Amino acid sequence: FRRVLFRSILTKEQFLNDIQTIYNFISNRKDEINKLYSYLENNEIDKLTIVDELAKNLNLKNITDETRLALITRIVSLRDDSLVQILKKENFNDKQIIEAQEIAYQFAKDYWIDLHKQTVEYIEENNLLTPFYQAVFRGVYEVGINMSKWQTSWTAHIINDINKTLLAQFDGDDSKVMKFLEDEKLFDLGHGGITADRCYSALMINDKNNLKSAPYVEVFKDDVNSVINILEIFVDRLMDLEDEVYNQKWEHIQYLQALIVAYSERRCEKLVHYWAEVDRAWMKLTTPIQIGHPLEYYEDHFRKAVALEWDIRLSNPQAQEDNKRDSIVKAMATNIFEELDTNDAHKDIFDFSMKSMDKVQLYLGRPALFFGAEFNGLFSAQVVPNDEIVSKEEGKKIFAFSDEILQGQRAKPFLKLSQEFLGQEFLTVDRNFTFKEEAAWHHVYDITTIGHEFGHILWCDEDTETVMNKTANFKNIEEFKATSGGLVAFFLNNDEQELEEHVIMDSIKRAIGLIGWMEVDEVQPYYCEGLIHLDGLFTTGVLTWENDSLTIDRSQYKIDVLKQWYINTYKNLALHYLEKKDALEFLNIYARKEGKYYLPTNPTIKSFVEFYFNRYKEIGQELDLSDKKENYLN
Repeated sequence: FRRVLFRSILTKEQFLNDIQTIYNFISNRKDEINKLYSYLENNEIDKLTIVDELAKNLNLKNITDETRLALITRIVSLRDDSLVQILKKENFNDKQIIEAQEIAYQFAKDYWIDLHKQTVEYIEENNLLTPFYQAVFRGVYEVGINMSKWQTSWTAHIINDINKTLLAQFDGDDSKVMKFLEDEKLFDLGHGGITADRCYSALMINDKNNLKSAPYVEVFKDDVNSVINILEIFVDRLMDLEDEVYNQKWEHIQYLQALIVAYSERRCEKLVHYWAEVDRAWMKLTTPIQIGHPLEYYEDHFRKAVALEWDIRLSNPQAQEDNKRDSIVKAMATNIFEELDTNDAHKDIFDFSMKSMDKVQLYLGRPALFFGAEFNGLFSAQVVPNDEIVSKEEGKKIFAFSDEILQGQRAKPFLKLSQEFLGQEFLTVDRNFTFKEEAAWHHVYDITTIGHEFGHILWCDEDTETVMNKTANFKNIEEFKATSGGLVAFFLNNDEQELEEHVIMDSIKRAIGLIGWMEVDEVQPYYCEGLIHLDGLFTTGVLTWENDSLTIDRSQYKIDVLKQWYINTYKNLALHYLEKKDALEFLNIYARKEGKYYLPTNPTIKSFVEFYFNRYKEIGQELDLSDKKENYLN
């Protein structure tokens, strides 16, 4: 009672203590959820009733441990690539797989929405935070329910109808699809009337049986109006409350009102403008409780229709110390630019990205509530907004979720696929590091993942993506650009070299593991990134593939050669960006499309990728019982 009475004088320190309490609640509950993995590892099948329920919903008959692992991964880790492989093994056709993916989405959505409801109720029942921020959590939750309903029709219409129809119409040729969309003026217009690098609209059939661009509020009328109605209720609630801790009441209200205006806009040519206003308002929110909004556009390969992300990201009060990654990446970029552009022909682009770097807000934490597209997979980190005009004015926000990632890595079972390709010696070193060296693990995450997010910012100005994306491949080299930027910054920085072995091992693991995403269209950029990494690993002899056997050479000589490969390749890529050449020109050095998917240009690497992917399909979900987590727990 005393705390309720004096809620208006809650100090920032008390508020951060409440955030820590919520953070711990979410973390502890995720440990409980992750036990589904350990039940499978320990053969406690009777405790996997939720998995049996999902299997029944999907009409799966042959329930093996592989099937159970794929279903747990769909529920817990929110990824369905393993599930798709299981469905293919059970001879589901393409239509049946799409239907099964939707059933699994609905199942995961219901499961997590119930968990999010518990989080909101925990905050309210324990009177944590202030009434204002309790209302923020409640409002985000209620909007999220509606966003999640909309996700179903968004995916059905854009991904599984329009995009598949366009691909079939042009015989699977991405370039022809892009040319058609450009010729028919079916992209949104951005700042200054130029073609935008993303869309806040969808395609639909007009009265003349032709395609036309239409705003979300027209294509998904009922869904969008439901979201708008809840946003308006959300605003009304905040109007009656005060933010005594951070004094950002009006920043929140202006942000939500900007969302309402953007969702309500019916003129396609104004959509980018009004969503830029959303980004501007959002950049002014600087509290440890950050509401997200639709920002990313990986799913839609052609028009980059922005996906329905909606969430609250919660900062970890114990992890907000000064981060130096930005200065390390900036120092690297400055050195590279001085070598590349001695005549300052592209200095305006370099200056543009440096100014964005200077204004970055960094938030270290974890997702607290998440909805919509995020039930199809959460990010390990994110840099936003993508609107470079807004970024030039306001900078960017980087979110990094290392606690979530480490928790997940420790929970997932050991797999035969890893044992077969990486070998026990490699895995033992890596697992000891993951389970026993938490501070160093977070440092490697900082180098690789936060470095990756800062790497996204470099070498781009307001029209870089539009100009380089004529063949729909910008994202397919952008992820490598980001990762290699973080790596090169680390290689050129002499202060962190004690972590070199683990950074290199992480890169090897990542490059090989990304092969498993070959057939998952929405993460094609990461698969393509992996192919470029593999070129470096094989070219330098760190990896060798002979007689269907992979050898990993982590000797210092090979690592030094690999580091130089990264530096040289990154310089070439940075120049490619500065000159705004089409992304496909760079990608085709390392990979070319064969049928539906990209494969390495190097015959040896291609042989390895095809072999690995076949083994992934055959044994990708089989547990490795030859090693135990108990061997690594203190």
